[in-house]
Amino acid sequence: MSYRLRAAATLALGSLAGHVHAAGFALIEQNASGLGNAYAGQAASAQDASTIFFNPAGMTLLPDRQVVMAGHLIAPNAEFTGVVAPNIGGGDGGNAGGLAFVPNGYFAFRLTPDVHLGVGMFAPFGLKTEYDSTWVGRVHAIESEVKTININPSIAWKASESLSLGAGLSIQYIEATLTSAASTALTPPIGAVKGDDYGWGFNLGALWSLSEGTRLGLSYRSEIEHTLEGDFAINGVVFTDPVFADVTLPDSASLSFFHRVNDRWDFLADLTWMGWSDFVQLNIVDSTGAPVVEPTTENWDDSYRVSLGLNYRVNDKLVLRGGVAFDETPVSDQFRTARIPDQDRTWVALGAQYRLSDKSVIDFGYAHLFVKDARIEELRSTVLLLTGDYDASVDILSAQLTHSF
Repeated sequence: MSYRLRAAATLALGSLAGHVHAAGFALIEQNASGLGNAYAGQAASAQDASTIFFNPAGMTLLPDRQVVMAGHLIAPNAEFTGVVAPNIGGGDGGNAGGLAFVPNGYFAFRLTPDVHLGVGMFAPFGLKTEYDSTWVGRVHAIESEVKTININPSIAWKASESLSLGAGLSIQYIEATLTSAASTALTPPIGAVKGDDYGWGFNLGALWSLSEGTRLGLSYRSEIEHTLEGDFAINGVVFTDPVFADVTLPDSASLSFFHRVNDRWDFLADLTWMGWSDFVQLNIVDSTGAPVVEPTTENWDDSYRVSLGLNYRVNDKLVLRGGVAFDETPVSDQFRTARIPDQDRTWVALGAQYRLSDKSVIDFGYAHLFVKDARIEELRSTVLLLTGDYDASVDILSAQLTHSF
């Protein structure tokens, strides 16, 4: 049986996602108000309660009470062209992506003049790729789906007029399903590994007001360790129960800058690092510790994301946004697989905010991600070599309602 449970498949979100959207399989789509800036400056802008994800210290800049509800339509496209040797027949697999809806929500309130509390619900990682069951790489992968839900209670303290500090606790649930062909037959039996787990981590943040309208933000999210427990089945018949897989989701750090140039213009910038190098190997084992399937060598690298953005205030009601970003892949050509055919992405984003009333605003954003062509040469069971190229892109459309009271 040829099968693997990837770390890429170990993260996801409350809905789904596909072939996604920041380095590796991280999900940066945590609000719609930042999408139009390609998420530049999010640890410093603190424009609404979604700062709970990007930098909890930013809650000290919010009104007494605020709720944010956002949703994202994500449409990835990933099409393979290539062959497997020796030839076992089958097509190219179709579009391995698919349309997904990703929600998130936040609530923040002022407890005392200098202390704010809040809570967020979101998915910091996500993956869903799915090929036709008869494609040439069916022994390598058919479906890879991971779902995570993260609840993040947070606190912020205004330590001085220029410095705010924040912290939060992440309580995370993860669920993963991975399938592949159990033989080289054109209509093969399908093997499936399913598992889930709870884990926890933390996040920290600091926000400095360098001058009126100029802020510097620094934030950190810890890694979260999971031991997924589930079963291994072929065509729905369980062969091994339980099975286990240890996965460490990466930590990350962001340095952000926000500057109000004048009454019309804001400039935003961001540098984010993700610690993917902990993702070295994934091994699925039974209760005795014996491998259920062959271990998967990952050898991912740490990666960086750089983004720049602008806001233009047309009037008291309307703000226009724009942004660009470069998202570095953690996956080298040598270790790329059909489950996560990841490559560098370049973002181009536009957005707008419209004030409905003194208490409510709506945000819209759109981004197109240009994904560099990805080369794959993946060997399975020391016999089947999948060789080819991926042509990929991603479109994201987001909307958000923010209400203060």
